[in-house]
Amino acid sequence: MLIPVAASLYEFILAVHVMAVVAAFGVTFAYPIMFMVAAKHQPAAIPLLHRIEYTVARMLINPLLLVVVAAGIYLASDGHHWSEFFVQWGLGAVIVIGAVVGAVLMPASKKAEEVATRDLAAAAGSEPVSMSAEYRALVRRITLFGSLASALVLLTILFMVIQP
Repeated sequence: MLIPVAASLYEFILAVHVMAVVAAFGVTFAYPIMFMVAAKHQPAAIPLLHRIEYTVARMLINPLLLVVVAAGIYLASDGHHWSEFFVQWGLGAVIVIGAVVGAVLMPASKKAEEVATRDLAAAAGSEPVSMSAEYRALVRRITLFGSLASALVLLTILFMVIQP
């Protein structure tokens, strides 16, 4: 049974804003663990994990970034917060995150899938599997920029909550 709750439109949009951030970025914090487990126990799954990585970015992160921006614009406008640091930070962060996801993470993940598939085929039957320098460079790029995006998400949440 649903309990009726009196919520303003502002509160509803704020909830949508927060839910979009959680839905967009929650899984990205688990990627390092997924890749670590796959590398140790099932290296053949690595290309699939990269496919999942860029598919999540394309089908979940990018669309939800638009929801975050749209909800944020409403919240900043309705609350007259455009001059506040946390709003300006949030807008800048979402632009940087969107650029990093689209220009670096998605292409690098797609290329990593291709290179991992090639490396695994070349190493068929040999244990342990050794990935190429090209693959390791792509993973370093994904790790560096993914960590940057994750840090921006967390820092932005901090600024949104404390509203300095």
